[in-house]
Amino acid sequence: MQQDRQEAAPAGRVDPAAGIPAQHRRAVAPGPADGAAPTPGTAPGPARTGGRAGRRRLANAKRDRRRRALRWTAGVGAMVLAAGCGGAYYLYQHFNDNITAVKVQLGSEAERPKPAGDALNILVIGTDSREGLGRQYGDEGSTGHADTTLLFHVAKDRSNATVVSIPRDLMVPIPDCETTAGKKIPGSARAMFNESLGQEGRDPGCTWKTVEKTTGIRVDHFVMVNFEAVKTLSAAVGGVEVCAAKDINDPDSHLRMTKGRHVVQGDEALAFVRTRHAVGLGGDLTRIPLQQQFISSMIRSIKSSDTLTSPTKLWKLADAATKALTVDDGIGSVDKLKDLALDVSKVDTRNITFTTVPVLDDPKDENRLVLKQPDAGQVFSLVANDRSLTAATAPAAPASPGASAPAATVPSPTATATATAVDAKDVRVTVRNGSGTPGQAQQTVDKLRAMGFARAATAPNVPATPATSVSYPAGKAAEAAALAAALGLPADAAEEDPKAGAKDGLVLVLGKDAPAAPATPATPAAAPTEAPKDLQRVQADDTDVCAK
Repeated sequence: MQQDRQEAAPAGRVDPAAGIPAQHRRAVAPGPADGAAPTPGTAPGPARTGGRAGRRRLANAKRDRRRRALRWTAGVGAMVLAAGCGGAYYLYQHFNDNITAVKVQLGSEAERPKPAGDALNILVIGTDSREGLGRQYGDEGSTGHADTTLLFHVAKDRSNATVVSIPRDLMVPIPDCETTAGKKIPGSARAMFNESLGQEGRDPGCTWKTVEKTTGIRVDHFVMVNFEAVKTLSAAVGGVEVCAAKDINDPDSHLRMTKGRHVVQGDEALAFVRTRHAVGLGGDLTRIPLQQQFISSMIRSIKSSDTLTSPTKLWKLADAATKALTVDDGIGSVDKLKDLALDVSKVDTRNITFTTVPVLDDPKDENRLVLKQPDAGQVFSLVANDRSLTAATAPAAPASPGASAPAATVPSPTATATATAVDAKDVRVTVRNGSGTPGQAQQTVDKLRAMGFARAATAPNVPATPATSVSYPAGKAAEAAALAAALGLPADAAEEDPKAGAKDGLVLVLGKDAPAAPATPATPAAAPTEAPKDLQRVQADDTDVCAK
């Protein structure tokens, strides 16, 4: 008679469907229970064991039982394997169907920064979209903007990772972009970074292009999450531990939390990462470290043995993640996402460093931010050159005979033997394209940064001009000469601009004669060897970080 309830498997037996919801499990034939009755037809053991004949009969009977057990085990094993394959196929289809993938339009390859090689740059976009969420989060029905953005850099040897937060209030140029649907949206010379998504219909591809233009770092993939993702992912891992250095009561985010440590999930987790008015100075720069604390703790939770050894937690996590994420089509399948996750998981948590790109208050609007140079360029150059923020060291450059200048300096060809060499990282260069070749300015900026000119940046194009030139303010002739030498330009290509102020940098105008690639400088330039002083950081393994 069939029982109405399923009995627990005996100790030591593994349920191949463990962790998969009951409604989706495939039937798996049970093996024989311990102490079960012999298979019908099996001859009973001999009544006596005395004598040579009795011993032969006993040995033959044991051998027959071993053979039958082997055949039975093999049969059950095959059934379990078949059921396991069926479950795997179900999981693959289920998770694949969950994924939302989009094809981004990135434009001309010539306009993009150089590839990262074996290093990996993943753009993580947190959108504040309220579509389908009702009124509880305000701005009902809003399509959302790039509210939280992180550039996740994984070193080529997978020994470390650097995660750079980009404030939503940062003023940046947003390039022209084309959406997945084919809509062409004009860019803006100066706009809030968060408007790179959602505004005028911009999609994640527009945010991708904006990040590349702002940082000079090539992005490989993007992952976009929304409010629901925070809620479901935090619940899937059984909650995320966070810390508050004081009581928090934020009516805007609906976070009410007493001082101390808490495990948050669902709506409370979302309220924690959204709060800003009740902590610090009440702005986005205060909220960013709080979000970094939350993400660090989630990484620790995901990598913990409690999650990795629990089929139920793994199922919930995979199901929540594939439902919650929107990704580019380059990682738009279970196989590709799995490979990406395994790649990133190689990094030890203690070697993951979070930081925020250095910024200053915008002199034109106290509620907005601008990049703090040269610090911002220094951070971008570290990432672009695969240098860890925890150990940003560079190998010593080969010294020329009799030379004593460090690798990051470019000697001025007009300087005397006793003059001080120009430090490339301190030279501010604005590159404007008058060559008539699209993308030439960005290519030149990328190459200048690789040569150590960390403060190089593009500016709007100028009318076509025949010859490349460098203009500079009074007192910066040595810098201009060093730049001209690095580009292989003649000395008379550098001219003083009487209208330029003392605080202005160099202006490089590319003419029709602009070289396809800058010449190698006399002394090889190197990536920065250290991070800017007072750079904000959060280590992913630091459990003492608290919201203040």
